Amino acid sequence: MTEILAPDVCVIGGGSAGLVVASGTAQLGLSVVLVERAEMGGDCLNVGCVPSKALIAAARAAQAQRSGAAFGIAPVAPKVDFAKVMDHVAGVIAAIAPNDSVERFEGLGVRVLKEEARFVGRTELQAGPHRLKSKRIVLATGSRPTAPPIPGLADVPYLTNETIFANRTLPEHLIVIGGGPIGLEMAQAHRRLGARVTVLEAAGFLAKDDPELSAIVVKHLHAEGVDLRDHVKITRVNPAASGIIVILDGGERLEGSHLLVAAGRAPIIEGLDLDKAGVAYTKRGITVDGSLRTSNRNVWAIGDCNGLYAFTHMAGYEASLFIRGALFRAPAKLDPAIVPWATYTDPELAQVGLSEGEARQQHGEAIRVLRWKMAENDRAQTERETDGLVKVITDARGRVLGASIVGPHAGELIQPWCLALSKRLKIAAMASFVPPYPTLGEASKRAAGSYFTETLFGPRTRGLVRFLARLPVW
Repeated sequence: MTEILAPDVCVIGGGSAGLVVASGTAQLGLSVVLVERAEMGGDCLNVGCVPSKALIAAARAAQAQRSGAAFGIAPVAPKVDFAKVMDHVAGVIAAIAPNDSVERFEGLGVRVLKEEARFVGRTELQAGPHRLKSKRIVLATGSRPTAPPIPGLADVPYLTNETIFANRTLPEHLIVIGGGPIGLEMAQAHRRLGARVTVLEAAGFLAKDDPELSAIVVKHLHAEGVDLRDHVKITRVNPAASGIIVILDGGERLEGSHLLVAAGRAPIIEGLDLDKAGVAYTKRGITVDGSLRTSNRNVWAIGDCNGLYAFTHMAGYEASLFIRGALFRAPAKLDPAIVPWATYTDPELAQVGLSEGEARQQHGEAIRVLRWKMAENDRAQTERETDGLVKVITDARGRVLGASIVGPHAGELIQPWCLALSKRLKIAAMASFVPPYPTLGEASKRAAGSYFTETLFGPRTRGLVRFLARLPVW
């Protein structure tokens, strides 16, 4: 028998974006049905942010044993039990999973259906034996890894972010296809845990980041023994007794025990029957306007499935825009200028707003570029992590256009700059706060303060101070 449900909001997808909408809607007192065909929590919890950062933390602990000489501590080669490392990763997922569980959301008043949904009309969906009718339908179906069209790749076993965290054998030689954030994070983590690692990138490493800063990350990975090769062409992948063989243009053959493909993602939209709902889409994702509404005014698409920003924090931000716009009927438009991202290599790399290159394209030469090296930060010196910098871009009037940071905890240090972008602050605001000493955050204040150095200590100011010094003390 078909059960007919008519919730105030129907959410398709139980990942980061869908869960924020479902919990927010329910706590506002509206009825909500959440449809999720796989695991609650989506990629981020199960095969993305959480397990990758847990693996990176284990790798950092191993690297710390090798890096004590500068502190007067004899370095040792860590003994890595890779299966127990992966137990740690699984344990972290298990600790967080209750927050995203069916039980928790049902406790909030959400009706959770473990089914696959598809449209049967503009405001109707079928999910197993359930017919869903709603004036507000939110698509939050996420994305999946894609594989480049390399001859032979489909005929060999390879890992993606969806499968690498189930691997319990330390690779003897991990070959990574893709030099973006996922590829480099996993390359460094596995190298630190004892694997030989080669990364192959068709273009440049971390191509979306400021090249001045990404070069520092690449240098560190090189120093740790990761074999990094950019602007290479793979002509074929073949199976081998020991695993796989990757053949490069020119004939070089690389033999590896494991292959990780980290070369892009695609939205999960097949099977939704979007045409029946009049929802426009392309291969990049579901088409949305600034308020994340689709071509069907009753349907919104948030998170990875709209192809805009494949970040967990953006999924949450977009979910909040839906709640603000669709439920409170308040102005709610996505602001690309405030989008941050971070790569959790060591050192970390973080960015918000415009890079120097983007700022020059948009504003010409009427920009200021401010830099402050981590080597000039006392806390960085105490921790022997001095290779990095804060780089800030402003317009001619001092309005912050963007910031990039490479160094320890860059993902944390970028956050005040995120606030500056979201509130349209000028550089004076960032130069005037008082950070505790000694902290890495002082580097941001120093970078901001450098905007005023020439004016503050220039001839006119020096002359004014000399004149004032002649006057009676007041």
